[in-house]
Amino acid sequence: MDSSAVLLDILKYTIPAIIVLIATSLIVNRFLISQTQRKQMAIFQEVQDTTLRLRLQAYERLVIFVERIGPRQLLPRVYNAEMTVMELRQVLTHSILTEYEYNLSQQIYVSKNVWETIKNVKEQEITMANQIAKKLDPNAPAKELYTLVLDYILKAETETPVDVALAIINEEVKKVMAYGSY
Repeated sequence: MDSSAVLLDILKYTIPAIIVLIATSLIVNRFLISQTQRKQMAIFQEVQDTTLRLRLQAYERLVIFVERIGPRQLLPRVYNAEMTVMELRQVLTHSILTEYEYNLSQQIYVSKNVWETIKNVKEQEITMANQIAKKLDPNAPAKELYTLVLDYILKAETETPVDVALAIINEEVKKVMAYGSY
C-alpha cells in the first residue's frame, strides 16, 4: 500500500468521526445551555414567588398598623378613666410611635409612595391628638380628650388619614397582584 492510500483510509475514518464528534458536541452543548436556562428560570420564578409573598405580608402588616393607630381603634385600647388629658396624649403618641417602629422594616418591601403615606399617617395622627389636647387643660380628665378626638373623627368632612392610607395600599396591592411586582 502506498502512502496516499493509507492517508485516504485514515481520512475515510477520521473525517466522519470528527463530524460525529462536532455534531454530538453541539447537541450536548445546546442541551446543557437549555437545562441551565430552565434552572435559572425556575430559580427566578421561585425568587419572584418569595418576593411577592414577602411584599404581600408587608402590605398586610401596614394595613394592620394603619388600622391600629386610627383613633377609633387606638383610643379604646389605651384609654383609662383615671388618666389626665396629658397622660392620654402621651400614651397615644407613645403607642403610635411604638407601632410605627415595630413596622419600620416593612418599608423595604413597599413603594416609596406607600411608605411616605405611612409616615404621613403616623405624623397626622400624632398631630391631631396633640392639637386637640392643646385646647384642653392638661390635668383635665382623659375622657374630655377621648370625646373630642372621636367627635373630630366623626365630624370630619374629608377622608381620615387612615382611610386615605388604606385606599393607597389597596391600590398598590392590586397592581402588585396584577403584575407580580411594582
